[in-house]
Amino acid sequence: MKIALIGAHGKVGRLLVPILADHGHDVSGVVRHESQLPLVEELGGTPLLLDVEHASTEEITEALRGHDAVVWSAGAGGGSPERTYAVDRDAAIRSMDAATAAGARRYVMVSWIGSVPDHGIAPDNSFFPYADAKLAADDHLRGTDLDWTILGPGTLTNDDATGKISIDPDDAGNTSRGNVALVVAQALGSPSTVGRFVRFVDGETPVLEAFGR
Repeated sequence: MKIALIGAHGKVGRLLVPILADHGHDVSGVVRHESQLPLVEELGGTPLLLDVEHASTEEITEALRGHDAVVWSAGAGGGSPERTYAVDRDAAIRSMDAATAAGARRYVMVSWIGSVPDHGIAPDNSFFPYADAKLAADDHLRGTDLDWTILGPGTLTNDDATGKISIDPDDAGNTSRGNVALVVAQALGSPSTVGRFVRFVDGETPVLEAFGR
């Protein structure tokens, strides 16, 4: 499978590129700075320079042509509310429209565990722009004809990957970025995840078992 990973230089992306490459996939690591290109190559991916925050739908479409799948793992990283909406909502939505136009049918969105209409984040909370932007992007993805999956990890940590998770937990918990990368890789090839919002945290169920072999 030829996969475009948007946000390949991010903390999850850097863990995901070698996993996908080891699985035999051809990974285009999309980054926005030239200085980030060498790392993508070192990790086993093919660097692709594109600033999705400022790129038009047409420009993103051209970048995605020839790909089978798109993974969105980019984000503003807690910047200003304006930039959060620009990246996590607007650029993400353009990437979905571009994936449709380019014929990249499979789309996996890395979101967050609370991305539901009643997420409970107050408008005056500094986290609200992120929650609001992600929900808008997720809802747009649900309305496309893409074979989509939305992944909702809990609070992200830099703990080592355990390869074990808990799906639809009663309470939000921690999720290692390493486990997020493993889940993305497994979800890409798991038809059972198409059309689903998969909420998960670190747990006791092996990822392979959670989604079936």
